[in-house]
Amino acid sequence: MISSVLRWFRRPDLTDEQQRRLSLWRALPAVSAHQAIKATRCVVVDVETSGLNLWEDRLISIGAVAVVNGKIELGDSFYIVLQQEIVSEKENILLHGIGGAAQAEGVPAADALLAFLAFLQKDPLIAFHVTFDQTMIVRAISKYLGFSFKQPWSDMAYVMPALNPELAARFRSLDDWIAHFDIRNDARHNALADALVTAQLFQVGASQASGRNIADFAALRDLEKAQRWVSEVG
Repeated sequence: MISSVLRWFRRPDLTDEQQRRLSLWRALPAVSAHQAIKATRCVVVDVETSGLNLWEDRLISIGAVAVVNGKIELGDSFYIVLQQEIVSEKENILLHGIGGAAQAEGVPAADALLAFLAFLQKDPLIAFHVTFDQTMIVRAISKYLGFSFKQPWSDMAYVMPALNPELAARFRSLDDWIAHFDIRNDARHNALADALVTAQLFQVGASQASGRNIADFAALRDLEKAQRWVSEVG
């Protein structure tokens, strides 16, 4: 038990080049949460993992796409597979399609995560069911880069019910919402494809929010927090 705790708190050994890349990201200025969504860059993210256990399973891939000034920028997207020492189970591979060879030959975790941070910059993050994506990324960054990642996130799984209360009781999954708004996903459980459809859902939500004078990321997060409270009380 003591040895496992020590491994958890042990700082990773980064090369000078990796330290330089991390320092460059740390030095980037923070983005104001009060900047209008239509005048900022948000990064929509999705991950694939070795399973659904937040504390034991491993991050396998990250997919992300930028929404810049309200528009999806397909040329401003990101996808990476993290190298795995032990590849995931066959059933897991059948789900996300990242085979054993692709996992074994992926990008070393520290370099993959530094590449993700370089893509992200200090922009706000969007996801569907944030807790899972956020926890897996935070855990990996802590383990391989040695710091606590505290970027702001907004969760479309709460924003959309808040904006569409008449649908909240029936629509729970990402598939429910994208089907309702005729958003196609031809590669479900691919991190980049799922990030892209979540970005389209974010566009729908941002347009609806604008009609309610909810125009910036801070107000969107306030809406999300209110919906979380409603969900817990309900």
